[in-house]
Amino acid sequence: MNEKIKFAILGYGKMGRMVESMLRESGQEIVAVIDNEEEWQAQMAAFRTADVAIDFSMPSVAVSNMLRAFEAGVPIVVGTTGWYDRLDEIVEKAKSCQASLVYGTNFSIGVYLFNRMSQWLAAEMSRYGQYAVTMEETHHTAKKDAPSGTAITLAQGIIAQHPGYSRWQLDEGQPLDDATIPVQAHRVGDVSGIHEIHWSSPEDEITITHNAHGRQGFAAGAIRTALWLVQHPGTVCSFSETLES
Repeated sequence: MNEKIKFAILGYGKMGRMVESMLRESGQEIVAVIDNEEEWQAQMAAFRTADVAIDFSMPSVAVSNMLRAFEAGVPIVVGTTGWYDRLDEIVEKAKSCQASLVYGTNFSIGVYLFNRMSQWLAAEMSRYGQYAVTMEETHHTAKKDAPSGTAITLAQGIIAQHPGYSRWQLDEGQPLDDATIPVQAHRVGDVSGIHEIHWSSPEDEITITHNAHGRQGFAAGAIRTALWLVQHPGTVCSFSETLES
């Protein structure tokens, strides 16, 4: 990072702290760190001076954070998940405001490539009806949403490539039909993120896995995306679209 950019951080949990640490190590300026309504009131003026905001907050406040960023004219990168039932509404609002927004369930290059691999494998497996898919994701006990946004993105990728699947479902031991991808969610210790996709037949099983060694990759990807967004004002897109542009 050669050019100093003014950052705002929205959400001060594990990811917010990691983003803060990496920005300070690289000499970037942080003009606001906001984690609750009181801090919004105290730091709104400072927030308006930011060149870009990075949001790793909570599903319950992510939408209001985005709307505040749109109103303030601050580009925003959103790594928070659990709000995607309102994605179409937010994208439409961002475009109508000529705002700058990049959203993503995961900002890791490795996860992006893992999703590409998974979609290729799903397309291949559509030729072999003896294989059925299941998914597992494991995260730290503080993670609120289940399954993870990344797991949902992976499941949607499989559905797009395999005509035998039309939906996913959180697997809680209930019977599921053959068109449903079962997704198991585990919350264990301080696990940063493990995603496993199993294709099983009576004869064998193929498993692909992405195991995050820490949160650094997620934070670094969000920071890279924020720097990209500053150079592409008016963009409204997903993280994967920034890599493919």
